[in-house]
Amino acid sequence: MKFSAFVLFSALSSVSAFVAPITRNNLESVIKVNAVAEAVKVDSSTKASATKSSGAVSNKEQIDPRQQILPGRYDELSYSLTLPLLQRPSNLDGSHAGDFGFDPLGLSQEYDLYYMQECELRHARLAMLAVAGWPLSELIGAKFMLQNGCAPSVLNGMSPLAFFSILTIFGAFGFLESQTAFRKTTGSSIGDAHSKDMSAVWKYGVAGDYAFDPAGLYSSLGDDAAGRKGLRELEVTQGRYAMLAITYFAAWEALTGHPIVENNPFFHPNALLPVVSIAYFAWSQIYEISDVREYPINIKYTKDGEDILRNVKRTIEGFSGDFEPIFGSLDKVTNFIGPKIDELKKALK
Repeated sequence: MKFSAFVLFSALSSVSAFVAPITRNNLESVIKVNAVAEAVKVDSSTKASATKSSGAVSNKEQIDPRQQILPGRYDELSYSLTLPLLQRPSNLDGSHAGDFGFDPLGLSQEYDLYYMQECELRHARLAMLAVAGWPLSELIGAKFMLQNGCAPSVLNGMSPLAFFSILTIFGAFGFLESQTAFRKTTGSSIGDAHSKDMSAVWKYGVAGDYAFDPAGLYSSLGDDAAGRKGLRELEVTQGRYAMLAITYFAAWEALTGHPIVENNPFFHPNALLPVVSIAYFAWSQIYEISDVREYPINIKYTKDGEDILRNVKRTIEGFSGDFEPIFGSLDKVTNFIGPKIDELKKALK
């Protein structure tokens, strides 16, 4: 830095004999010229940026959201949709499936976002397999593979046969991961569709893309960008539930020593689960919880909650009116038969 300043100073000194001496008038002229040049420069840059931003807005308006994913879905929100008490990280703007602005540890900003999505999807898919296989092994699996009725695991322990079986399975998964870690996601019909869908967001396509869809279900919600993103959203959401569930399975059996399928309404036929599910669905159609960011938190009617309640009451009253003649007839029959039965009892005595 000092050497550069020295060279610049020497160069300016060497040409000072060939330039006119700077007088007060010359200095004012130079200042005015510089001011005008700076004003022109600022005006040009402002117009250029305005033109660029207007062009970006017009391009964004021309994009069909069904055919291409638009970035900045949550730009107007400063909080997480999952937990509104938390701030939304700037790079979680709703462009990707499963993005609800929830990252309390800030991992998405500390590490590469594509890498983090890839890791989550791999664990989610393994968890979905495990959350189905764990209870099935306890319900229909070979008893010699279990540990006191519990599925073999690190916390429950495992027999030598179970250990080598698990080691083989995880070895196969590890080999698959090593062979596909740096895979190319373009060149297939699904990969090219992903690249087109996400071109306005980034150039990396979609994390977790193995071009694997043997049943052809990927377009079941629509053969467009929005439909594909919707199905990916379902996958990552179910995968997150599965990761929580498999953690619960392992913790429960380690703490209690009892299989997860033992006395559990989820794994044995019963009426409790359907009744609770139907009751919750009915309640959620009428009531909802107010915004948790505002105090106090209240339970209030949904948009159509009061109308639904009025219709239910009207229906019940209508049924009561329809059945009233029947109930009246039953009362008459009861009033007639009752004394006869009493007389019959007295005669028998």
